[in-house]
Amino acid sequence: MTRLATLVLTALLVFAGPQLARAEETPRAAAERIIRAQMQAFQADDAGTAFSFASPDLQVKFGSPANFMEMVRTGYAPVYRPQAVEFRDLVDTPRGPDQQVFVIGPDGKGYIAHYIMQQQPDGSWRISGCYLEPLREESV
Repeated sequence: MTRLATLVLTALLVFAGPQLARAEETPRAAAERIIRAQMQAFQADDAGTAFSFASPDLQVKFGSPANFMEMVRTGYAPVYRPQAVEFRDLVDTPRGPDQQVFVIGPDGKGYIAHYIMQQQPDGSWRISGCYLEPLREESV
């Protein structure tokens, strides 16, 4: 019986451990993890993975990973192909937490990418919007 209990406990830790860790994750840590993962998906041109981090409303709006990726590629080059990324403040707003990310775009100019985060009914977080604020002082 001891061996069976050990196997069950091991299985629970292996399969539930990552979910338990995320349940205790702060909104800032979740935002940074999600945004980094989406940026990595952009770098790999992995539309499906990048799209998976978008909120359900954004997924409905764009309809497909290909449409979403085309919008990012053509309208959000600083987050699609950043030269540098630095996470800054997480600010509470009426729309949801705004994770501010300093990026240097492929044009060498600095921007603050404002990622609006949305907590889902299951407690997970998704990106519900992003807008770019061009900066004059910070660039390459």
